[in-house]
Amino acid sequence: MHEVRPRQLVVVTGTATEVGKTWVTAQLCSRARAAGISVAARKPAQSFEPGDVEAGVTDAQVLAAATGSDPADVCPAHRWYPVAMAPPMAAEVLGRPTVTIADLLEELRWPDPAPALGFVETAGGVRSPLAVDGDTIDVIERLTPDRVVLVADAGLGTINSVLLSLEALRHRIEDDGIEVLLNRFDATDDLHRRNHAWLTDRLGRRVHHDPTTLSNAVTSTFAP
Repeated sequence: MHEVRPRQLVVVTGTATEVGKTWVTAQLCSRARAAGISVAARKPAQSFEPGDVEAGVTDAQVLAAATGSDPADVCPAHRWYPVAMAPPMAAEVLGRPTVTIADLLEELRWPDPAPALGFVETAGGVRSPLAVDGDTIDVIERLTPDRVVLVADAGLGTINSVLLSLEALRHRIEDDGIEVLLNRFDATDDLHRRNHAWLTDRLGRRVHHDPTTLSNAVTSTFAP
């Protein structure tokens, strides 16, 4: 890790893969920029389907578009793995060198001067492997972010996934530093509404179901 660090650092993780972490991170970046807040996003490693690069839909490309940066600055080019598996597994399949958490964090570089707000989006769920020796929990322990955003699906099974993820995260960050978002929330869906109400009532905490309220929470320290 290097000396330059954003004024506020946010790690975005999820309860699983395909819950919309990149879309949420891009939304947060775009909204921050629209509010006049300097922002950057980083993805230590990404794996994807062959053809995604040509389509411009890899996570690094999406986050680069949201922040006005280069995809290779978001995620180093040698950490792009065109196999839809966890990064260390993809590296093995491709015959690439093994990677450790220390390797990934050593490559984590921010613009200089540092942005006011920086996002680090991890891969998969909270305990999905990011390297041969660690996962998002290990990244959080070493980065000591100011806040963690946990993205979850709004539908069936999300209560279990959120609770298990929160249990793991609380060992590394204070509970009031975690924001939970039920992504793809449909207010007309009875299950979505009940999941949101259950989590809100039983956890005794705010659970977002709208990127706008999440963005307001993340950028609240920048309010005039």
